[in-house]
Amino acid sequence: MLVTASQMKAAEERAFREGSSPESLMNEAAAGLAASIRQFFPEPQTAVVYCGKGNNAGDALLAAVHLLSSGWRVLVRCAAPLGEMTPLARKPLEKLPSSVIVGEVPEIRGELLLIDGLLGIGVTGAPRGLVADLIMEMNRIRMDQGAFSVSADLPSGLEATTGEVFTPCVEADLTVTFGAVKTGLVADGATRVTGRLALVSLPALSYGEGDPATVATAVGLRRLLPLRNFDTFKGNYGRIGILAGSPGFLGAARIASAAAVHAGGGLVTLYALPECYGELASSCLPEVMVRPVSSWEAVLAERNDVLALGPGLGREHDAQVRGIVERAPIPCVVDADALNAVSTEPTLLRHCAAPRLLTPHPGELERLFPCEGRSRRSWAEEFVQAYPTTLLLKGARSLVAERNAAPSFNTTGNPGMGSGGMGDALTGVCAALIGSGRSPREAALLGAWICGRAAEIAVFNGGESQESLSASSVIGNIGGAFRSLRNGDY
Repeated sequence: MLVTASQMKAAEERAFREGSSPESLMNEAAAGLAASIRQFFPEPQTAVVYCGKGNNAGDALLAAVHLLSSGWRVLVRCAAPLGEMTPLARKPLEKLPSSVIVGEVPEIRGELLLIDGLLGIGVTGAPRGLVADLIMEMNRIRMDQGAFSVSADLPSGLEATTGEVFTPCVEADLTVTFGAVKTGLVADGATRVTGRLALVSLPALSYGEGDPATVATAVGLRRLLPLRNFDTFKGNYGRIGILAGSPGFLGAARIASAAAVHAGGGLVTLYALPECYGELASSCLPEVMVRPVSSWEAVLAERNDVLALGPGLGREHDAQVRGIVERAPIPCVVDADALNAVSTEPTLLRHCAAPRLLTPHPGELERLFPCEGRSRRSWAEEFVQAYPTTLLLKGARSLVAERNAAPSFNTTGNPGMGSGGMGDALTGVCAALIGSGRSPREAALLGAWICGRAAEIAVFNGGESQESLSASSVIGNIGGAFRSLRNGDY
């Protein structure tokens, strides 16, 4: 559920009437904020806390107390004198040595974390005065020193309900929101300042009516991924057929099939036309069965539990591809050139023989179903009303939509995923998840989260940078992403 600022305040007031204390909620929020930071930075680094005078500052400062106790160096930049801060904000600041309060941030060697606790959901309008100056300072240090910015609850300068981005606004790499995700955090224009989303649950809060849309979190998704029985075997995890690759684009076939293997597919078969068979047979993972076919339509006679088609496929066989999308009696993951083939006759999606999961980026969806000024959410919801499919609309905040189900926003990932092959890997992961028994919607939710988390692990724990990250790096960290999901990480 998504909530507005007023719904969040009402939930807090209700919790206080029922016996919860502001201190207890702040303790939970701060502990979650510190834990989410340590997830991305497992080794102690330097953190600079930017605090205003409200309780949002208390969340950030108390998180800094947790970090300090685990070996972090902590500095504090204040936007208000101590006497003007709320009691809840002052209390954690008093636990920190007075020497941590600085008038300017010194040059820092190594990893530098900036924690935004300047403004909370109770503030409206554009930041002013010293708060505005400190926001600009945060953004400047982030750019000049490559610092990583974390916002407590929401980026200062973002309107919590509408998602309006005021000037200035903190440009967060990670926003750790408390209790429930505020509607403004998933607005189209907010993504660039919100960054990666993490949710710290506050069980004492209840919200009543709210926006039914959800955000994908590990705690919410891990029930979709039960542990395997000890006496399991490959037949339990599906026969995954992949139609991908064409001359000059064989890498897409290798990526999709490798991702399906690493995501748990029982038996992965990559089908290849004669002109591509030899090169694919000699270059794919040994676990991938490369099978020659005389035409793509011949795949319809093969024994599979799910088909994935489109990555690097080319446009030469569009009519055959459309026929497979329409007639295959098993679920299909439809991506890339298969989507382009369908775009010339999208009405076939109204009478497919089995469920279809479509994974377009915005350009591919535009060809299927013009946006015409809609928000991403409205665009996706209206598409699945027109065509009874499951849609995974890719992007920095990938969105899963299905008729009669609440839309869901993905939370994981980083800007390093803006490179070729990422969509091919997602296709393979989703196909493997369907083969393992997940529905197309479940596969879309899990697949988007897992691929995004694998990208994070590659950067924060695997030695990659946002510049060096590749689809192969993501595939190599899929196992870690599955473990992270089962651990209930942020």
